[in-house]
Amino acid sequence: MGNNWAEEDLISLRERVFIHIKDLILEGEFKTGDRLVERELAERLNISRTPIREALFRLESQGFVKTVPRKGVIVADISEKEIIEVFTILSSLEVLAAKLAVQKLDDETKSKFVEYSKKVEDCLKNQKDTDFTPLHGELNHLLYSSAKNTKLYDMLSGLSDYIRAFAKTGYKNPGRAVQSMEEHLRIMEAIINQEIEMAEYLTKIHIENSRKAYIEAVKLGKKEK
Repeated sequence: MGNNWAEEDLISLRERVFIHIKDLILEGEFKTGDRLVERELAERLNISRTPIREALFRLESQGFVKTVPRKGVIVADISEKEIIEVFTILSSLEVLAAKLAVQKLDDETKSKFVEYSKKVEDCLKNQKDTDFTPLHGELNHLLYSSAKNTKLYDMLSGLSDYIRAFAKTGYKNPGRAVQSMEEHLRIMEAIINQEIEMAEYLTKIHIENSRKAYIEAVKLGKKEK
């Protein structure tokens, strides 16, 4: 995102500020417990406090931040219970996305799955010092968009961002990263072959394995504090 924060288009500005602050949380610049001060953010972006306040309100409604008495707005934490709740929803929605991806598969989408299958295979062959995080995001986008359902895409993207914001270490575990790529590869193969039941089953297994990894990561993170 650029740094041109001119308030010529208020609607555009509101959205850009929201995405910018959210990205700072997702990228780890703002960590759990960090204060988000309206004045400081406004000065940083050289804009008024109003779009900052609105962005923080939206982020709070989505669970990314919370208001604490005498501290103000801080980046929220995530509990094991919340992870389980989110992954329960994520499991149902991703399974649905996989089913719709098979049902709505066309030549263009199929070629994308083939392309990304090759990317994953190449990464798995050269996995030393490989950061799978960007590719993981692209794979999620491919699956979600292939369902060709805007509402479903928005819900899945929001849930994925929520998990990514508060349990980053889960996917950075080298063993889990490789395992996850292998799971994605099998899911894509099932979609390419238009095997609905197999795609649903593999997606469910993938989400369950991810849930376990994230819970372990959160527990480990709390022990290290």
